[in-house]
Amino acid sequence: MANPIIQVRGLRKVYRIGREQVVALDNINLEIPAGEVCCIVGTSGSGKSTLLNQLAGLEKPTRGTVLIGGRSISALSENELARFRQKNVGFVFQSYNLMATMTAMENVAMPLIFRGVGKMRRERASRRILKEVGLLNRARHKPSQMSGGQQQRVGIARAFVAKPKIIFADEPTGNLDTRTTIEVMRMMVRLCKENNQTLILVTHDTEIAQYADRIVTIRDGNIISDVPNETPVAHLGESEADGAAQEELEDVDAIAQAVGLMKPENTEAAETAEGEMDE
Repeated sequence: MANPIIQVRGLRKVYRIGREQVVALDNINLEIPAGEVCCIVGTSGSGKSTLLNQLAGLEKPTRGTVLIGGRSISALSENELARFRQKNVGFVFQSYNLMATMTAMENVAMPLIFRGVGKMRRERASRRILKEVGLLNRARHKPSQMSGGQQQRVGIARAFVAKPKIIFADEPTGNLDTRTTIEVMRMMVRLCKENNQTLILVTHDTEIAQYADRIVTIRDGNIISDVPNETPVAHLGESEADGAAQEELEDVDAIAQAVGLMKPENTEAAETAEGEMDE
């Protein structure tokens, strides 16, 4: 394994609920190398989101250590953690978490504001990344003027604009349809690979996990499987990836036709045949 950017040693997290103790994570040990796309998979209540919070320094562990770049973030104060996240971490959320009163460009620029970047440089960087995600023509639009897929692409642009070392994505496609999910996943993986950034995905969806280099499965607060993905979807050749995506979309279209949400592609021919039969 290449040099790890994230190291987790003996991690345990216990929540107190009244007089009860709930063990969310139990003795987690994990290393994630720089530049890897790692997916943490688990059902609701498995501990996957708690693990992401620990890796990102959003919560303190009950016991154990999380190191990023050799630095123990578990030992940092809240102010130190905030500065560390501003410099090293980007987030993509399931519910987008965009500021409703701000334009796409203003939302994307927010991490740069916290870094003290000047207005002209912020705007240049925001325009560049919005172009990367195909939304430069929506730069002046507010979230209410964009679709869910467009809002999530703004969220991705915001996560990547400051070029952090690590991107954390918590159920990033949970609110998206299948077609948009494919676009978003391929986009995130491409951006990470182009910039040698580490992407940590958290999901319950095993199909999303197929985009990762490595799949870590968690159940009841324990890692039960940690395996490399030999053929990540995003690493297939362009024609193979397009073929795999097309098969999935055809399945969705077939279901939609079956329940009457779409007309078959040969609708015109079918209607002509029906007219001839009526005659």
